[in-house]
Amino acid sequence: MNSNLTYMHGVKSLKDIDVSGKRVLIRVDFNVPVDSHGNITDDRRIRSALPTIDYCIDHNACSITLVSHFGSPKGKYDEKYSLKKVSKRLERLLQKKVEFISDFESSKEEIASCSLERVFLLENIRFYEGEKQNDPELSKKLASICDIYVNDAFGTAHRKHASTYGIAECVPVKVAGFLMMKEIEAFSKALESPTRPIALVIGGAKISSKITLLKAVLQKVDKLIIGGAMSNTFLKALGYEMQGSLYEENFVQTALEVMDEARQNHVKIYLPVDVVITDSIDNPLNVKVVPAQDIAEGYQAVDIGPASVKLFSEAIALSNTIIWNGPMGIYEIDKFSKGTFKIANAIADCYAYTIVGGGDTADAVDKASESENFSFISTGGGASLELLEGKILPGFINLDRKER
Repeated sequence: MNSNLTYMHGVKSLKDIDVSGKRVLIRVDFNVPVDSHGNITDDRRIRSALPTIDYCIDHNACSITLVSHFGSPKGKYDEKYSLKKVSKRLERLLQKKVEFISDFESSKEEIASCSLERVFLLENIRFYEGEKQNDPELSKKLASICDIYVNDAFGTAHRKHASTYGIAECVPVKVAGFLMMKEIEAFSKALESPTRPIALVIGGAKISSKITLLKAVLQKVDKLIIGGAMSNTFLKALGYEMQGSLYEENFVQTALEVMDEARQNHVKIYLPVDVVITDSIDNPLNVKVVPAQDIAEGYQAVDIGPASVKLFSEAIALSNTIIWNGPMGIYEIDKFSKGTFKIANAIADCYAYTIVGGGDTADAVDKASESENFSFISTGGGASLELLEGKILPGFINLDRKER
């Protein structure tokens, strides 16, 4: 039993309270990807928040104030990170007027006054320096415009910020939204009462960012399938010459420890047996497939090869629960995307409970046209990693708990 998931399961959700006639502040995660022209390229995170917002509208909340971050501004206004573009998309999806508030401090009286079913979207909360610092004054100011606080921002639930943590200390009623609970239920199914064998497919660039996860999951999974640049550090630990490939010299010993611990826990580790290599990522003149131990001088590994895809796919096909976090290569570049996309196909095709965690992985699954074929796609990268590590997310800590 995973105590962190059990604890988070015990918080009150929106359905446990009455929102009628109350001012409700919902912390959402509208940190959506945009193109170079500022156009939203994927509105999944906005759509994921709609059930919570609609519930408050349908149950006669007096007013609904939405708070989100967008990007990483430096605690001050930057038009590039304005949520105005999100406000327009939200109006279309909600089919309801959304009032955009550029400065909530000067509009507090208007927001705080009850007016049935008004929906406000505040400007990017990270324009306030106190947000990331979990400033008590900012928390109190946000609390002053609501009677009920709802945290539905799973993507930032691992952050101890004013709008995700501090505000809950200042509001009399604080609960989790439907997305937060949906995320916890999905991971509980995969980790608390899974159908074995369980496989964790993990990729991305660095072992250093996922070392805690790797050591934690060895107690929970049956298979560990490692791709992406992260696998380069493991291959280096096996004595392979990685040439110009990205790997972390300081974590070679750690990789050896992970492999040794996996053997002790009877966890099977799968590493690439062949890789796609190139002489240049930005201007590739030569791209070829070679055995993982035969990377030529002047080349670097940028994707898993076809033999690795076959090996990984066979291990995936014989699993009943699969969690995937991190691409198998530089999938954003067509020439280096095949490994990631074929693993997406393999996971989608198997008869297993499948979870995707992490923005890059979700994007890759979408580009592989397999989004509809996964059991659950998490909206949180860092948050989902911390769940797998066994941590209690700060976004749940200050919420009201159900009576036992």
